[in-house]
Amino acid sequence: MGDLFQPWHLVLLAVLVIVLFGGKKLPELGKGLGEGLRGFKEGMKGVTEEVNKPADASHAATPKPEESVK
Repeated sequence: MGDLFQPWHLVLLAVLVIVLFGGKKLPELGKGLGEGLRGFKEGMKGVTEEVNKPADASHAATPKPEESVK
């Protein structure tokens, strides 16, 4: 069956992308993809920082007992 990404596969993929999107749209698509990946990376960094933060018991919220409605 062979390798999935041989050099001629990549060339064929590049030609197909150029035909579908055109030469003028490719820089815009690359810029949008880069900004999206950068935002995703920053979002993941924020999530991992929150998870790795030590829990402080003095700031922990204690749940209030539910009041019964009559």
